[in-house]
Amino acid sequence: MRKLGTIDLEILHLAINENGTFNENNLENSELKRLGVGKILDSLAILKDRKMISLNNNGSFSITEFAREILWSKNIPKWARILRLLQIKSCNMEQISDILKIPKLEASEEVEKLRKSQFVLMSPQRQEEKIVKVFEILPEGVEEIDKTETEGFDKIKFGDIKPEIEILSRVDEIIKEIQNTHLEQTKKDTIIKKLSELKNKLEI
Repeated sequence: MRKLGTIDLEILHLAINENGTFNENNLENSELKRLGVGKILDSLAILKDRKMISLNNNGSFSITEFAREILWSKNIPKWARILRLLQIKSCNMEQISDILKIPKLEASEEVEKLRKSQFVLMSPQRQEEKIVKVFEILPEGVEEIDKTETEGFDKIKFGDIKPEIEILSRVDEIIKEIQNTHLEQTKKDTIIKKLSELKNKLEI
């Protein structure tokens, strides 16, 4: 896959939100302005050199088809676009749906399929006094999405996951949730210890 950084992603996402073309005003009114003019210009120049955006006669920029194919092509399965996105940054469900322009219900179904296949992990994180489910790609997910570069998207089969693997994954998620609670550390340690012991007994 053509590698993207988080700033590259923000710029291309802005282009997608603006129907493919954005200008200086769009940049100024976006969160990208926090980077400063110099950093934005550098990032635009790099994207232009990589053929991911083009400069128009009126000074605006347009996303290229070459760049659209990374995350926004309908020729690429939704699950693959999600894995590609999570290679760039961990995201919550709202971000996945918004960035990839996939309806939230469909995105949720795809992520659950990936989670059950041990390609992504859900990590509860505290954000503004709320616990938010954040999804990150696992090494197995990186391996699978990298395979698609040479093998295509049809070779990957999402089969049934063994019950014990599903249970171990759930235990890991519960441990992460406990770590993000307001419980006293001693209580956290006690609960996590018990869950870890349970996990060890389950592992085959």
